Amino acid sequence: MGRTKTSRRSVTKLLCALALLLLATSAGAADKKPKLPSNDDCLACHQDSSLSHDVNGKSVSLAVDPDKFKNSIHGGMFTCVDCHEDLKEAPHTTTPKKVSCAKCHADSDTAYSHSVHANAIKGGGAIGERAPTCTSCHGDTHQILPGSDPNSKVFRANIANTCGSCHGQKFVTDAAGLSPTTFANYQQSVHGMAVKNGDTQHEIPGQLDHKTGNAAVCTDCHGNHEILPPSNPKSPIFKFNVPQTCGKCHNDVSQQFMTSIHGKAITKGNWQSPVCTDCHGIHSIKNHLDPKSPVAAANLATATCGGCHEGVRLTNDFGVAGARTSTYNDSYHGLASKLGSRVVANCASCHGVHNILPSSDPHSTINAANLAHTCGNCHRNASQKFAQGKIHINDPVSRDAGSVGTMWVRRAYLLIITLTLAGMLMHNLLIWRRKVLKRREMEARTVLRMSPRQRIQHAALLLSFFFLALSGFALKYPDSWMAWVLGSSEAVRHIGHRIAAVVLLSVGLYHVIYCIATREGRQLALDFLPKLSDVTDLRMTLLYYAGRSDQKPRYGRFSYADKFEYLALVWGTILMGVTGLVLWFPVLISRWLPRWWLDIASALHFYEAILAVSAIFVWHFYFVIFDPDVYPLNWAFWDGKISEHHLREHHPLVYEELQQAPAEAEPKAAEPESREEEPVAH
Repeated sequence: MGRTKTSRRSVTKLLCALALLLLATSAGAADKKPKLPSNDDCLACHQDSSLSHDVNGKSVSLAVDPDKFKNSIHGGMFTCVDCHEDLKEAPHTTTPKKVSCAKCHADSDTAYSHSVHANAIKGGGAIGERAPTCTSCHGDTHQILPGSDPNSKVFRANIANTCGSCHGQKFVTDAAGLSPTTFANYQQSVHGMAVKNGDTQHEIPGQLDHKTGNAAVCTDCHGNHEILPPSNPKSPIFKFNVPQTCGKCHNDVSQQFMTSIHGKAITKGNWQSPVCTDCHGIHSIKNHLDPKSPVAAANLATATCGGCHEGVRLTNDFGVAGARTSTYNDSYHGLASKLGSRVVANCASCHGVHNILPSSDPHSTINAANLAHTCGNCHRNASQKFAQGKIHINDPVSRDAGSVGTMWVRRAYLLIITLTLAGMLMHNLLIWRRKVLKRREMEARTVLRMSPRQRIQHAALLLSFFFLALSGFALKYPDSWMAWVLGSSEAVRHIGHRIAAVVLLSVGLYHVIYCIATREGRQLALDFLPKLSDVTDLRMTLLYYAGRSDQKPRYGRFSYADKFEYLALVWGTILMGVTGLVLWFPVLISRWLPRWWLDIASALHFYEAILAVSAIFVWHFYFVIFDPDVYPLNWAFWDGKISEHHLREHHPLVYEELQQAPAEAEPKAAEPESREEEPVAH
């Protein structure tokens, strides 16, 4: 028995010794386990501002500001090794792995992975390299501030600037095809200006009379981490989601819109129906009182509403009447609006703003039972009869008494006006013709001004020039009387234009040969050459007709005015000929020249035509028609002759030369009309 007790005590002592040995071994092992670096251990190196690392050939700073890290959202919650889990000692000899925010922010990371930004990174290329990551928006990893901190990049008032750091740059256009003006447009918008002015509690002008939440920033419409393209049905800016997105702030307006004809069409999936952004704009939304706003009173008919309701697309698809803009513009309301009236009725005045309903709806402002009240908003005490009739009075599909009556009045008066003016014109032309011919017979026009060859050239030039102008401007202004004269036919216009062009160029070529090969032509060209005396003649002319001198200018065969017109004609013919041929054969020319040369040729052709036609009417027609000395017409273009009096008054040097000619030459000068001789003056 004693031995048994002794054995038990020995075993107990042995077990205790083993336990103590095990505990001692564990304690020793624990003492040998490496201790993880603290923040102070890391900052001992990383607070050095000169510390950097080379990444893809670029020096990246590894310095961390201890104070900023301490004040960051992570500084008070984590240690360095909580994020840099692969680091076990300080200093470390290996480059730490890239930190993943998903460890703590799994939901945000999942949402971001579906976004356009993440897809851009996956796609690579120039846009992938610059697409934003977590730190692009939230700031440097070691000094991320909470969204409630005014210094945070995701603080509400700073979000536009954060997004604008990319979306205000040109590279988003070059790489992603997005507009670089998005940020600038937002800054000038009603939302951007409210944020800029610190108006976090702003009122919606003219729409809501209660206070709303903060002014909208980028994330309110696009979301934050899961930003999706507008083509994605899950995107808050997908067309059919826009009313709900805007309704987060403008709830009352959104509810009104969804009960309107436009909102119901959107509910049915009609892509053609407008939503908020179609009328108000996207990033450049402005106050409706701003003249640049698409919903400003003056812009509603001409641009915003007219964009859909002027054409025939809605008529063909849904039976909605078109020509709304043009018929409104022809009404008193439209005409007054064009003249700048700020109180005259516009589309919204009658149809409503967000609560637009079809006229068949009893609640519609243009329902027959409600028209008197609608008109009474501007026309006090308007009766039911006052409201009868069509506002769009020239509507071609209207069959009401006012529209039908107006149509017949218009037709009758167009006939009356045409017949009356035609009769007056024929009456006066008959009188004018007789008086002109009688005056022509009374004048002793014996001096040859233009030879037959010169008159033929002049006639061909005259006819081809004016047909070119008529047919050319008919293309530029297809709704003008010029197109009507040509039967509003493109075939007549372009064939006739080319025929006239060939005639003009042929006359020009013949004139060159005429001036080289004939004595008459060579003399003509020499007489047209500018001289220093032309400058003196111009000065004397201005002084004489301004009443500052009694000395009348003395011209020879051609005055400075004749020479200027002739040289302008030569230059214009060459320029119009060259540019016209370029436009006539664009495919052939494009074999040697880029396409944009055709655009330059078209501009030169058009503006030179304006200059030429204007010069003919202002300059040439004055000297041959409206000059009191020749009115109503200088007949030299017809028979080539002028009177001796005209020669003495307008070409005194030539007249004196004829008077001093030898006696044997006098009989020839006395009878110039009986022979085909060289003209003495032009």
